[in-house]
Amino acid sequence: MPAVSAVVCDAIEEALSDLESEFDVRVVLAAARGSHAWGAASPDSDYDVGVVFVEADCRRYAHLGGPREAVVEHVTVTVDGRPADLEFQGWDVTRFAGLLAASNQGAIDLLRSPIRYRTAYDPAPLAAELERTFDPMDLYHDWRAIASNTYRTYLSDHLVGPDDEVFPIRDRLADGYLVETDEGTTTIAADDERFTETGTRQTVKRNLTVFRAAASARYLKRTGERGDHELPALEFESFLEEQAPAVFDDDRIECGHRLLERKRRGDGDAVIGDRVGREFAHPPRRIDPAVHARDGPDRSRLNDAVDAMLAASR
Repeated sequence: MPAVSAVVCDAIEEALSDLESEFDVRVVLAAARGSHAWGAASPDSDYDVGVVFVEADCRRYAHLGGPREAVVEHVTVTVDGRPADLEFQGWDVTRFAGLLAASNQGAIDLLRSPIRYRTAYDPAPLAAELERTFDPMDLYHDWRAIASNTYRTYLSDHLVGPDDEVFPIRDRLADGYLVETDEGTTTIAADDERFTETGTRQTVKRNLTVFRAAASARYLKRTGERGDHELPALEFESFLEEQAPAVFDDDRIECGHRLLERKRRGDGDAVIGDRVGREFAHPPRRIDPAVHARDGPDRSRLNDAVDAMLAASR
């Protein structure tokens, strides 16, 4: 089970109080996101904190335009004599419920986080329900997008177009490049001055992000095909040891273990090339709705959760 020191917890609680004052909201749930939540943090890792908040003045929910949907805040604090970065991503309670209704990966993982900094609203019952009722189709495409987009941006060699659009290089030709597009591939001439070749920093951290997302998508698809759509464990080592062997070969699992251990040792920014591979990083774009789609979370239950979060903010 991942852990965070009491000193860090106190710093996060103080920062949450400051956030409440600055934005005039009440935080009803705050929990670890990212590497601390899934057991890949190193001693130098930032602290990513997911937040669910309620407007302090509930009249704003009836105002034209409605309340703010999200808050993003960066805070640097001193912990044991060293600077520590706290990254807050907060969702309004209505936005959070909408993301859960859409089986959004980030919202579901916030409910599942084992490190909870504030629980005016207890997320455990709702987390258990979401683990049973999520729509596998929506969740699959969330994980697939994380894997393919992160690979495309950070691990693949690519050209950058005039609007900063990224085109991964599939092959270098005598007079140009064969590049990847959303529709397939196309050729760009070497002397086309609108495009610039940009190398990427293929770090441990980026490889691990791609690996975890691609493995999660593929695991969900494979278990769905056998009839049960098993949700991958949030704690990544548990996933590799207890669930992944049913789907992946030993070499693939060992790759995941090596990336995880290097990240934990503090080598997250070390450049190691592409250890995931283009094929694995791109799970199938289309999967069978007849096999993988279902209704998703019960909206009346989500409305009940919204009511409980509103009550918890008072």
